[in-house]
Amino acid sequence: MNTRLLLLATIVTVFLTACSPQGEIRRESSAAFVTVDGSRLVDPDGEAIILRGINLGNWLVPEGYMFKFDKAVGLWQIEQVVKELIGPAEARAFWDRYRDVYITKEDISFIKALGMNVVRVPFNYKLFTPEDYPEIWTGPGFDMLDRVIEWSREEGLYVLFDLHAAPCGQTGENIDDSIGYPWLFESEECQARTVDFWKKLAERYRDEPVVIGYDLLNEPIPHYPEYEKYNPLLEPLYKRITTAIREVDPNHLIFLGGAQWDSNFKVFGAPFDDKLVYTFHKYWTEPTAEVVQEYVAFRDSFNVPLLMGESGENTDEWITTFTRTLEEEEISWTYWPYKKMDATSCVRTFDRPPFWDEIVAYQELFGASFEEKRKARPPQEHIKAALEGLLENSRFENTRANEGYIRALGLEPVL
Repeated sequence: MNTRLLLLATIVTVFLTACSPQGEIRRESSAAFVTVDGSRLVDPDGEAIILRGINLGNWLVPEGYMFKFDKAVGLWQIEQVVKELIGPAEARAFWDRYRDVYITKEDISFIKALGMNVVRVPFNYKLFTPEDYPEIWTGPGFDMLDRVIEWSREEGLYVLFDLHAAPCGQTGENIDDSIGYPWLFESEECQARTVDFWKKLAERYRDEPVVIGYDLLNEPIPHYPEYEKYNPLLEPLYKRITTAIREVDPNHLIFLGGAQWDSNFKVFGAPFDDKLVYTFHKYWTEPTAEVVQEYVAFRDSFNVPLLMGESGENTDEWITTFTRTLEEEEISWTYWPYKKMDATSCVRTFDRPPFWDEIVAYQELFGASFEEKRKARPPQEHIKAALEGLLENSRFENTRANEGYIRALGLEPVL
């Protein structure tokens, strides 16, 4: 055999060795991923870990209250206000720039420097596939996730995917960009689309050990009595999504939140997968051990890990006590949120931009007549200054750390 043929044979042999029997390139070994060992999370070295992290809220799912809005509170409402103020073309450019500057590598580096080990990334499915065109996969979502994964890889952080806004809405409230009702639980089409969405993400990120797992639905089914009829539908939907994920991804953890804003674990039976983590949220309760005992009892009964996926929006004293409670119970945590405007109940904050009060006043007319809004419209130069100011002020270098909040988390501020 001449040299050229020998080289070709060697290349073919190496390629075939790297392929699975089905012809796919060999995947990352399951040993590279965080996994479950009873009620513990275990890292690739076999060491038990507690997740301590923060939510990148208001980045890929903006929320009105973080802009000081009280009428245009859902994302579609916020987007409508911006369109009215600067027009559709400029609005698209604004949101592109917003996503580019609101969270950057510097933010991820800061989070790591504080001593955290995970970021929970809330996102809207519409960033990946247009609402009215389910067969099309396009948009900035994949690029945004790729970006935060790469930054987190460089810093040694895990990334937790959080479907904050599911097709048709799992809450019917402002937090999931829905239109006033949890239509996800009324529509087979919407449920099928949610299943397809998670399978698509799992196919793309199945070999990525920086991604610790998938939080399937954020805070499904509000606490209103008329919505309790949907409680029996939640776990079956979780099972459908998990089955679809496992067809392409055997390795990643799957996080399941309870009904009634991730608070009600009575909707769950015995675990149906060997890599499940159960997640609860707690806002505006007492910060004592009593409020988490039902989740601790669930953990001990089924021998599964827990994550406190969201809490915060409270005083430093409350955060201090609740964090101590979670640590004593060996419960992983990701507080909410990392950054917001003119606030102390977050890790970093930034000043209101110039003329922002005029924008706030305008959004109070959401749903009003054209004439009312025309008369209340701020001068165009004020609108431009306010929106440009928002982009500039929210850049990492123009934000500042809330040292009291950081210490309340049991961390030391980075000066």
